[in-house]
Amino acid sequence: MDNNFKLKNGSGYLCCKGCGRQDKQLNTYDWLADIPGNAEEQELVEVQFKNTRKGYYKNSNKLKLEKGDIVAVEASPGHDIGVVTLTGRLVPLQIKKANLKSEADIKRIYRKVKPVDMEKYEEAKAKEHDTMIRSRQIALSLNLNMKIGDVEYQGDGNKAIFYYIADERVDFRQLIKVLAEVFRVRIEMKQIGARQEAGRIGGIGPCGRELCCATWMTSFNSVSTSAARFQDISLNPQKLAGQCAKLKCCLNYEVDVYVESQKRLPSKEITLETADGTFYFFKADILKGLITYSTDKSFLANGVTISARRAFEVINMNKHGEKPEKLDDSGHSNGPERPIDLVEQESLTRFDKRKGNSNTRKKKKKPNGNNQGNIANNNNNNESGNNPNNPPHEEVNKQSPKEGNRNNKKRHKRSNNGHKDQHSQAPSNE
Repeated sequence: MDNNFKLKNGSGYLCCKGCGRQDKQLNTYDWLADIPGNAEEQELVEVQFKNTRKGYYKNSNKLKLEKGDIVAVEASPGHDIGVVTLTGRLVPLQIKKANLKSEADIKRIYRKVKPVDMEKYEEAKAKEHDTMIRSRQIALSLNLNMKIGDVEYQGDGNKAIFYYIADERVDFRQLIKVLAEVFRVRIEMKQIGARQEAGRIGGIGPCGRELCCATWMTSFNSVSTSAARFQDISLNPQKLAGQCAKLKCCLNYEVDVYVESQKRLPSKEITLETADGTFYFFKADILKGLITYSTDKSFLANGVTISARRAFEVINMNKHGEKPEKLDDSGHSNGPERPIDLVEQESLTRFDKRKGNSNTRKKKKKPNGNNQGNIANNNNNNESGNNPNNPPHEEVNKQSPKEGNRNNKKRHKRSNNGHKDQHSQAPSNE
């Protein structure tokens, strides 16, 4: 299959080698793949192993490598097997991002894998799940406060990496001895955090996209609740926590914009004096620059929404001893707008209106059969008894609904026949 797409204007071809398979975490898009000469520069190559573990290696044997090639690389001891995920001029930028300064950390690529290498690799991978279960039992027997989240065997099966999570420092020297005796391999312990574990597992976030820690994020900065306060987000733990049970990393994405926008708003402690009364700060739309003031400190009363510019104008007037007639210069007060924040959808009173409508519907009872019969009889009496001399039928209420309906039908027929006779006799009278 050709990897080039011809452009419509005929100026050349568009390469699609920058896109890779989206079946692994931390997939890298090669945005330099269309630049001429990018494919020839293969001195450094990015290789990915299980989940989010990556490494950078020298192509000392001048192998022609592309995305998706499975290679055997240098390890200590033996060799490891991984998949090439990036080549060309973008690899040095990735190395700089990973803070690999010394060339000693960059090992070399041996060869493309052979069938024998793949057999050993598949045998080693088949033992990972059983090894993880057994290692958890051993750690529990040693009373170690740690959780072994994953086990990764090296490509040749000579080494195993145990990823664990622990809130405190753990002395696992005895654990390493027991694991080495049981599994007969070299043991390496790596401590990871809750965010890194979520990235290794992967998943879909509440935004509908893949987790940031599983697609592109490699450095995890601390997230505090102050980031939510700056953005006026309600402190709901169920909404602010991600799949790692920690605060979402995306809370830090826009916090700088909110901090800069808040500098353009007046302080929350300042009150506005008008001829109508004193107004207190209630809430603010930081990005739009709108502020809602209330005549009461605790709840919204006589709410007025004004711009930040208008708020500063009123503050300057108050400093000079002046009081405007109304807070809003347009002459009408805007009521509280409906919140757009998705976090506020879980309000306890969001179904009160619906419940009120359902209660009113339940209160409206349908009329019974007796009442229907009475209504029909009254209508028939009015139709047939247009003459005021006709006495009202009082015996209808004493009859059953069925008898009342039958009598009504008979009366309808009699009244209709009477009307027909009157019409037929009209010409003869004339």
